[in-house]
Amino acid sequence: MDILLVASAFNSLSQRVYAELSDLGHHVEVVLATHGPDAVRSAVRDRRPELIIAPMLKTALPGDVCRDHTCLVVHPGPPGDRGPSSLDWAVAGQAPRWGVTVLQAETAVDAGAVWASEPFPVEPVGKSDLYRNEVADAALTAVHEAVRRYAEGSYKPVPQSDPSIHGRIVWRDVFRQTRRRIDWAADDTETVLRKLRGADSQPGVLDELLGRELFLHGGHPEDRLRGRPGELLATRAGAVCRATRDGAVWIPELRPRKTSGDPAPFRRPAADVLASPGLPDSPAPLELPPDRRTWTDIRYRQRGDVGYVTFSFPGGAMSTDHCRRLLAAYEYALARPTRVLVLGGHRDFFSNGIHLNVIEAAPDPAEESWANLNAMDDLVEAVLRTTDRLVVAALAGNAAAGGAMLALAADEVWCRTGAVLNPHYRRMGLYGSEFWTYSLPRRAGAETARRLTEEAQPVSAATAARTGLVDRLLPVPAQRFAAEVAELAAELAAAPDLGRRLVAKAAAREADEARRPLAAYRKDELDRMRALFFDPAAAYHSLRSDFVRKVPGGAR
Repeated sequence: MDILLVASAFNSLSQRVYAELSDLGHHVEVVLATHGPDAVRSAVRDRRPELIIAPMLKTALPGDVCRDHTCLVVHPGPPGDRGPSSLDWAVAGQAPRWGVTVLQAETAVDAGAVWASEPFPVEPVGKSDLYRNEVADAALTAVHEAVRRYAEGSYKPVPQSDPSIHGRIVWRDVFRQTRRRIDWAADDTETVLRKLRGADSQPGVLDELLGRELFLHGGHPEDRLRGRPGELLATRAGAVCRATRDGAVWIPELRPRKTSGDPAPFRRPAADVLASPGLPDSPAPLELPPDRRTWTDIRYRQRGDVGYVTFSFPGGAMSTDHCRRLLAAYEYALARPTRVLVLGGHRDFFSNGIHLNVIEAAPDPAEESWANLNAMDDLVEAVLRTTDRLVVAALAGNAAAGGAMLALAADEVWCRTGAVLNPHYRRMGLYGSEFWTYSLPRRAGAETARRLTEEAQPVSAATAARTGLVDRLLPVPAQRFAAEVAELAAELAAAPDLGRRLVAKAAAREADEARRPLAAYRKDELDRMRALFFDPAAAYHSLRSDFVRKVPGGAR
């Protein structure tokens, strides 16, 4: 069918809906609702879709569009749930299970007939992590079912007046900051963590620190540091530790409240926002005992012949500091006696490449872009030059731009089926680096590499596997991914032909280096990128600013 997606942002869920419906042979196009109702009407008039789907919508569809066309809205709540903050209420209320419902759009919000619904478990993770994983898995199951039912033409959607739904109708209002506010003297650690996780990406928890109004983003427990409730105790890898009534929590990111001087502030590492708060640094060793309950964004562990470098950065973005510390961890892992090395997090993002927020906030964004990119290149080159063991990139979640190229530098890429890849740079006005001109054609072929980078569209995990970007698909829920990777990695390390594979790998790297050294790929890519970074008129600078400040209608 011809399907039009209407979305307030081309976010992770919208991209996954686009990619998976395209995989099924549907012709899918996208219009951003932020361009206004007339833009939506124009897209409907010009493209004449058979079906309209709104996977992520913050404003109502135009009434005439809903009247004249079948429009399906994805609502992150079970049948009968209504309101704009459904997932917030589920996290705050510690609901063990929740659901996603595909509704027919009507004038009344969330009141349309039900085309499909799917339940999911509410894991004790941040709301954004939950949204990209359990919610997205359920949403795609429901969307596929709704599209199939619509295509068949015989299904009658269930009106919400039906007794099976009507008795469960609940309107949940906007989840406001008054409900999110933390009482540091009264709230215990688990309550603080629940409030922080319920707003980790958006909108954050409004609070006051060092005399400034700031939004707190993300929260992780700390088992040893203690202080007066609300007191800042330490920094670690850009995060700050703050005391609770009965413990402490780590807060990775902060966002200043809007002021007349900066009408669109954005998230970045907490210690950077506070600008040298004078706190002691609390380094976390790469290897931690299993009974520790503390936060760090990079860890190493070893199980037999398998080493694991796990990392998790907010939003998947990797700053200069992230890249350098991850490279140090990788080099630490190379010094350990293993035969297989696994890179990746337990769930959620793998990597989205350079950290645009940190770059935007830098005194000289061009210089910071250059430093960040070179640090990312150093990391990717280290992976490409590893020949004494097999390296596996384990993608629990999405990867984009340089983060996708980091994955492709590994010998094998294992990917959860719900992940989406964006192996391109064009939408940020960049040529790209991270050895993409070597890794992408090597895996997908020159023609597919050209198409992926020029079309600059999201790619489902299934399509990534078909085109050679992914070697193994893992059809498991997010909470099972790490255990599945561990089982497969142990099998790989014990494989009788591993020694032969390592010999062949070293020979292939030597032959590739003789044909064209990695240094030549790096120089050509960086020459192009440097010209863009240091050109004030380059589109990259305005696109970056719009992206980090979430300017409506900016680069998607």
